[in-house]
Amino acid sequence: MDKLTQAREIISSVDKEIAALFEKRMNAVRLVSEYKIEHGLPIYDGARETALIEKNSALIENDELRPYYVDFLRNTMRVSRSFQGKLSEGMRVAFSGVEGAFASIAAGKIFTKCVRVPFPDFKSAYNAVIEGDCDCAVLPIENSTAGEVGQVMDMMFSGPLFVSGIYDLSVIHNLMAVPGTNIADIKEVISHPQALAQCAHYIRDHGFSQKEFENTARAAKFVAEQNSPHLAAIASDETAKLYGLEILEKGINERNVNTTRFAVLTRSITHDNTPSDKHSILMFTVRNEAGSLAKAVSIIGEYGYNMRCLRSRPMKELLWQYYFYVEAEGNLDCETGEKMLSELQTCCDRLRMLGSFRYPAQLN
Repeated sequence: MDKLTQAREIISSVDKEIAALFEKRMNAVRLVSEYKIEHGLPIYDGARETALIEKNSALIENDELRPYYVDFLRNTMRVSRSFQGKLSEGMRVAFSGVEGAFASIAAGKIFTKCVRVPFPDFKSAYNAVIEGDCDCAVLPIENSTAGEVGQVMDMMFSGPLFVSGIYDLSVIHNLMAVPGTNIADIKEVISHPQALAQCAHYIRDHGFSQKEFENTARAAKFVAEQNSPHLAAIASDETAKLYGLEILEKGINERNVNTTRFAVLTRSITHDNTPSDKHSILMFTVRNEAGSLAKAVSIIGEYGYNMRCLRSRPMKELLWQYYFYVEAEGNLDCETGEKMLSELQTCCDRLRMLGSFRYPAQLN
C-alpha cells in the first residue's frame, strides 16, 4: 500500500468517527437550545465560546496544528449557533427581493415557521446558502407565461446546491400607484422583467413605457418613494398593502392561469426512498459524439423514467456548447436510479442529480 492510499484510508476512518461524534454533539446542542428557549437566554454567549476555545485548544499538543484546531472549533460553534437559530426561530430562508416579493410570499407559504432573509439578487441568495448564512433559498425557476428563469437555472447547473422541492405559486399581477392616481395619467410602469413580459399585452394596449427593476416588490417600493402620479408598478396585492399603494386594476397578466414555480435549494440532498408521486431533476452535458443526446434520452426512458421536461441552455464559458435540464417522473434515490445514472456516465461529460421530491405542490 503506497503512502497516499494509506493516508486516505486513515482520513476515511477518522471522518467516519467524526460524523458519529458530530451527530452526538448536535443532539446535545438541541438540549442546550431547548433550555435557552425555556429560560429566555440568547443563542450567542461570547464569554462561553472564548473560554471553550481556550480550554479545548490546550488539548492539542502540536503547536503547528493548534491554530487550525482553533479555526475548527470556531466553525463548529458557528454551525451550532445556526442549528440553535433554526430550532428557536425556524429555518433561515433566503430569497431575492424585499418584503412583499413573490419569492417572499412563496417562502412564507412553504415554511410556516421561518425567518425570511432578503437579498438583492438571485446570486446573493444562492451564495448565502453555500456559505451557511441561510438554511435554504427559495428562487423562481419558471413561469407559465414568460418561461424559464435562466440565471437561476445556470446556478443550479454550475453550483453545489440541491433541490429539495418545487412548489407552484399562482401569480396575480396588479397595476398599482400612489393613492389618487388615475390610469389615464400614467406614463411609465416598472417591474421585474418576468412580470413585464407576463403583462405585455396590457402595457402595450395602454401605451405605457416600461422599465425593468430587480423584482416586483422593489418596483412598488420605488413608486411609493417617488410619489408621482405618472408612475405605476406591477406587483402583488400584498405588496400594495405593504407600501401603501392603491391597486388601479387587478389581474392584468395575459393569462388567467399564471403560475411561477419556485425551487427550494439546500446544501445537502434529501434522501427519501418512497417511489410515489416523485419527480427528479437531472442536469448534464453530453459528449461531442454523434447520437450522444439521443443515447442519454433513451437510457432515461429504458429505466422507466418518464421525462416531463427536456431543455437546453447555453454554457457561459464555452461558445455554442449546451447543457440539458431534465425533469422526470420517478424517484432517482433508489437502486434503479443509481443504475440509470451509472449508465448515463457512458455518454455524459458532466452529470448532476439535483434531487427527487414530491410534486406537484400547489401553494394557496
